[in-house]
Amino acid sequence: MYVILGSGTAGYYAASRLKDTGYQVTLVDSKPERIEALREMGFDNVVEGDITSVDLLRKIDVEKAKGVLILTTDLDLNIEVAKAVREISTDVPLILRAGKQDTSESFKGLGIDEIIYPTTAVVERAIKSLEELELKGNLKRLSAMIQEAAKGIAIVTQDNPDPDAIASAVTLKRITEKMGKGADIIYGGEIGHEENKALINLLGIELIPIAKIKDIKDYSKVALIEASIPGKNNSLPKEIRPDIIIDHHPYDPAGVSADYIDIRPEVGATSTILTEYLTELDFEISEELATLLLYGIKTDTADFTRGTTPRDLQAVALLYHKASQDLLTKIETPLMSSETLDVLGEAIKKRRIIGSLLLANVGLIRDRDTLPQAADYLLRLEGVSTVLVYGLSEDVVHISGRNKDTRINLGEAMGQAFGEIGEAGGHASAAAAKINLGLFGSAKDKGPLLRLAEEAITDRFLKVIGIGDKG
Repeated sequence: MYVILGSGTAGYYAASRLKDTGYQVTLVDSKPERIEALREMGFDNVVEGDITSVDLLRKIDVEKAKGVLILTTDLDLNIEVAKAVREISTDVPLILRAGKQDTSESFKGLGIDEIIYPTTAVVERAIKSLEELELKGNLKRLSAMIQEAAKGIAIVTQDNPDPDAIASAVTLKRITEKMGKGADIIYGGEIGHEENKALINLLGIELIPIAKIKDIKDYSKVALIEASIPGKNNSLPKEIRPDIIIDHHPYDPAGVSADYIDIRPEVGATSTILTEYLTELDFEISEELATLLLYGIKTDTADFTRGTTPRDLQAVALLYHKASQDLLTKIETPLMSSETLDVLGEAIKKRRIIGSLLLANVGLIRDRDTLPQAADYLLRLEGVSTVLVYGLSEDVVHISGRNKDTRINLGEAMGQAFGEIGEAGGHASAAAAKINLGLFGSAKDKGPLLRLAEEAITDRFLKVIGIGDKG
């Protein structure tokens, strides 16, 4: 039961919302005409009386309420009511309406859990309305672009696509197909992570390696997903200007160009953006799509512990009951490949700890996706807050980083350390880099290269984060 003290306009709307949600509501007001009107509107539990009366509040068992809302327009009256409630119970959750941004001493000692300022509420609603209008406008433009794609859309993901990239690309493909146009999901690199392979195999997702595409210009439109600059962490040729960019990674606006750009670093996953698209388009979300998007958000926010925002959680709330929990379990518990086990073993054996930083050179690798798996595991070690795991694949050094030190933004640190000699980027708690060795990569003896790479990686990263090599 919720108790609403003061049943004017705000009280009525609050009671209506709670009632529609299925909660029991008790309303108390001193005006007989308002009491009668509320009863005629279908509210059964309406009490007439003085809302400052301790005896009345005891009679309605206010101490047993899930929450008490004091919503008259008279601030002084609301404070008196709060005092009466607190005389009965110091534990019941208490929300009070204030007429303005008031920092009066009167609020002190009342144990008010939350103060509602109508002006603030109006501003928040206005901002939300603007965001909704912006989304409507964006989707109107996106829909028009899709309708123009007579020869289909090439949906290009980041290289070695992760679950967020895969889920977002599949969703855009479904939206495109719903509008009567074709689309292919195209990727560079490999699908190496066991969970990613399980995701693709269990859901029957078709992805095309970019090496098999004769000419990407054969498509009417090109969409770049989970990346924003051609050739940077993706295999879209640098001379190709994408028509559509949808991403959530931090970016430099000066370096991004497309007819349609929706990049939101303020959300935790691109899957959240695509979920909002589905909702706005009134798209029926299948079990398959809900599972994909939920897993995309879950992985990119590290089980909702990394960069998760209210918008991500709203998307999760929408997707959760539509998704297959059995399928999620199968995706999350794939068999570990022997190479992943070997790389993890090598990382444990070769780990080097400097303060709370752990570095591990795992040597030659075939699958770069083994590196983040090893980094995730090593971050669980006691006393370790930042991890870099790196290895050499053909002529490229791949680096994967994980971080839980709030003083370090790992994406920025990796960019500063390795951006000039390679490619780097990511979030505060997860980032990656790759350094192309060029002509040196053709050397038969990789040992010296690995030692030089280890020195360069260590020196550059330690310099950026401001600690010395203490061996």
